[in-house]
Amino acid sequence: MSAWLLPDHIADILPSEARHIEELRRDLLDTARCYGYELVIPPLLEHLDSLLSGAGSALDLQTFKLVDQLSGRMLGLRADSTPQVARIDAHLLNRSGVARLCYCGPVLHARPAAPHATREPLQLGAEIYGHAGLEADTEVLSLALDCLKAARIDQPSVDLADARLVKAILAEADLSPAQLGGIYAALAAKDRPELAALTRGLPPQARQGLLTLSQLYGDAAVLVEAEKCLPPLSGVREALHNLKQLANHLRAITVTFDLADMQGYAYYTGARFSIYAPAASAALVRGGRYDRVGAVFGRNRPAAGFSLDLKALVAAVQPRALRAAIRAPWHDEAALASAIAALRAQGEVVVCELPGHENEIDEFDCDRVLRLDGGRWLVQTI
Repeated sequence: MSAWLLPDHIADILPSEARHIEELRRDLLDTARCYGYELVIPPLLEHLDSLLSGAGSALDLQTFKLVDQLSGRMLGLRADSTPQVARIDAHLLNRSGVARLCYCGPVLHARPAAPHATREPLQLGAEIYGHAGLEADTEVLSLALDCLKAARIDQPSVDLADARLVKAILAEADLSPAQLGGIYAALAAKDRPELAALTRGLPPQARQGLLTLSQLYGDAAVLVEAEKCLPPLSGVREALHNLKQLANHLRAITVTFDLADMQGYAYYTGARFSIYAPAASAALVRGGRYDRVGAVFGRNRPAAGFSLDLKALVAAVQPRALRAAIRAPWHDEAALASAIAALRAQGEVVVCELPGHENEIDEFDCDRVLRLDGGRWLVQTI
C-alpha cells in the first residue's frame, strides 16, 4: 500500500475548500459571539471514562481508544464535544447562573455516520446552561438559523420533535431496555405493524398513543391532530405547547413536525430540531434540549444547544469569491520592502512574484499590482 494513502473516510482539505471552511468558521463563531456566547476549546483526547460517562455512553462504538503511555489509563479521541463542554460548565466554570458557550474543533468517528460521510467532522456548536425555560430553546434555534444565514444558506426549513412525548406515553409501562429500543426503532421507521406487535402487552392508552404517534408527521396540522388524538397527559400537553411556541417563533421559515422522530432519544430530554436546506441531502444542523448532559459531572443543569459539521456545511453552499490581493515583484530593495510591509499592516494581501513564477494561479484574486512609478512604489489597478 502506498505510504501517501489515507484511511477510509479520511481526507486532506485542499486550499480552496480550506479557505472556505476557515471563513465560515470565523463568521459562525462571530455570530455566536454576537449572542453573548464564549468560546471554549476542549482537548481532542481525554480519559475514556470521562468521555463515555452519562449521555456520552452512546458514543462508545464511535470513539477511538488508546492507552496513555504516561499513566497506563485508557484515553479516547472525542466523537462529540458536548460532553466535554458540559464538563467544563460543571467543574471548571461552575457558575451559578447562565453560561453560554461555543466551540469549534475536529471530532473523530470510529465509523462513518453515513456511507459517504467523513470520519473527521469539524464540529461547531453552541450551548446554553442554567435556564430551563423555553427562552433558551428559542435562543439556540435562532442562533442556529443565523449561523446558516451567515453561511449564505438559502431557504432553510426546520423539523421539530420532542423527546417527552414517548416518555410521557410510556411512563407507566414496565419495559426492558431491549423492548424500549425496539419500540423506538419501530417509531423511527414508521413501522406500524412492527409497533403494533411490540406494544401488544402495553396498557391500551399507551399502545394507542404510540400507534397514533407513528402517523403524526407533516405541517402545523399535526399539532392540532396530536392534541385531539394523543393521551391527555401533562407531559404530552407540555411538549405540544412548547412545539407550538417554537413554531410560532419561526416566521417566514418552513416548519414541519415529526412527532415520532426518535433520533437521539437517549440524549434529548425535550424539544429537538433539525434544520435542512435544498442543497443538502441530510440535516445541516441538529440540536435541542438535553438537561441531563452534566449530571454525571455532578451538576444536573438545564442545557440546550446545537451542533453542525463545517465540512458538510461548506459542501452545501456556493464557493466564495477569491480575496482581492496585490501582486508585487520580488526584490530586496529597502523601499519596496517598506511599501509591502505598509500594505500588509493595513490588512492587504500582497503576493510577491518569485522569479520565473509570475503567471501562476493561486487562491487570491490579484486585481492590483505594486509598480515603481516616478521613483515611488504605487498600487495600480490591473
